[in-house]
This record gives sequence, C-alpha cells and structure tokens, in this order.
Amino acid sequence: MAVVSFWSKGKKETGQTSAVIAVATHMAIEHNYKILVISTSVKEDTMGNAFWEKERKKRNLGLFGPNTNAVMQNGIEGLNRIVRSNKVSPDIITNYARTVFKDRLEVLLSYRGEEQVYKEIRSSYPAIIELAKKYYDLVIVDIDYNVGEDVEKEILHNSDVIVVTMPQRFSSIDQYKEAKKNNQMLQSPKTLLLVGRYDKFSKYNAKNITRYLKEKNEVNTIPYNTLFFEACEEASVTDLFLRLRRISDETDRNVLFLKEVKRLSDNILYRIQDIQMRKQ
Repeated sequence: MAVVSFWSKGKKETGQTSAVIAVATHMAIEHNYKILVISTSVKEDTMGNAFWEKERKKRNLGLFGPNTNAVMQNGIEGLNRIVRSNKVSPDIITNYARTVFKDRLEVLLSYRGEEQVYKEIRSSYPAIIELAKKYYDLVIVDIDYNVGEDVEKEILHNSDVIVVTMPQRFSSIDQYKEAKKNNQMLQSPKTLLLVGRYDKFSKYNAKNITRYLKEKNEVNTIPYNTLFFEACEEASVTDLFLRLRRISDETDRNVLFLKEVKRLSDNILYRIQDIQMRKQ
C-alpha cells in the first residue's frame, strides 16, 4: 500500500542499510504488516548477512528444478525477467524474496552478478516497487547510488515517505541546510531526516542539529549500538530485537537504541497516514 524509501546523497557512510534493517525488523515484530524490503545495491552482502548465515554454493537440481535457495539467491534477476515479460501478478514477488518472518517480513536481496547485467536490472526497480505495493502493506526501499540518477528520481517521486539519511558530521549537516533551500523534495512533508550511527555524546546531537536546521520536529537518529552491529554481521538481528524488547531496566545501555528505532518507525507510519489523508 505504501512505499518508504531510504536515500542518501552520494557514497557517504550514513548507516542507511543498517537503519533499514532495524526499522523493518522492528515493524515486523511490533505491527501486523506484510513488509517487503528491497535492496537496490549490487554485490552488497549487508542485508543478507543480517538475517541469514552465509551458505555454501550447492548444485542441487532435484526433481523440481533448482532448489529454493538457488532461486532466492538470484531473486532480483529472475524477477526482472518476469516483470519485463509483462506476465506477472503482484503476489509472484514473494517467490523471489527471502522470508524473515512468515507473512510479516520478506527481503528482495541485492543483485550478486555482473555489473553489466545490473545496469539492465536496475531500470526495472520502479516497476517492481509499483507491483510490490499492490501486494504488501509496506515496501521499504534501500536506494543505492548505483541505481543511477534517473531510476533514483523515479523511485523517490513515487515514494510515500522519503527518509534522508546523513552522517553526524557538521559538513554534512551544513550541506543539507544549504541544499534544502532550493530542493523541493527536502522541503516536502513526506521527507524525514535521519542521522545514522548516532553518538549522543557528540556536540552535534539531535537537539542541536534540529535547532541548527530549524526543523519543526526533532531529527530522527539510529544510535550506534555494538550488539546491533555484531548481529548484522552474525545473522542474528531478529534474535537481538526479540531479546531487547524484553528489557525492563531503563538504565540498560540498549534502551536508547530501541527507543530511537521505535521513534523513527512511528514517525514513518504517522507520515504515511498523514500523506494518505491529504490525498483524500
């Protein structure tokens, strides 16, 4: 029903993909939504490593063709062929995505093949996203700079909410302030600002950034969290979130991380509702 795109300018390390992983996992656990995450990168393992242990390549055709894992590993390539054939229904996407939580969270992983083929595949992302929103309650897109300017613009234009991610550096904050003056997308009510890999002890904290940028609402953050960082490397993100939600001690060092993930998730859902009401 709705498309949420995470986007950052250029190749900066903003913690964007880890933010997508955190928000999607939190929403899948706490809300009754059917969510699809789409990774638009090429030869990038971050998303897969967060949820699944690396698998050895197996040659297993069986009685019914390639095994499920083989199909999943090449999901976006196979889905691209189907979409281009114009013989596709929205529910077929689930056959090319990997399941994290049944009927709650699925992931369409990044393309792992040759970059030349990726140049063809990336042009299909807007059509895949539009198809997916007819089947899933929420489509979360992790926009990689490799998709190219034209595809990037089309995805952003068709998104219900855009989460602009940036690092916690004054140069980036200042650049955003200047860019916002003449950028309609950054001024749009559907845009949320997110500071990734956030350190609350920095003088560029959320309150100071909000004040400097003259934002109406406090900027969103995803604090750097050691347990989460390790979980993203060890395919244990889901287990971590299920453990963290049981924390009752407000002094626990992981409380801030969980609160900020929840705040961003809630703000995204609120913006979706607000935008949809404006359209009525």
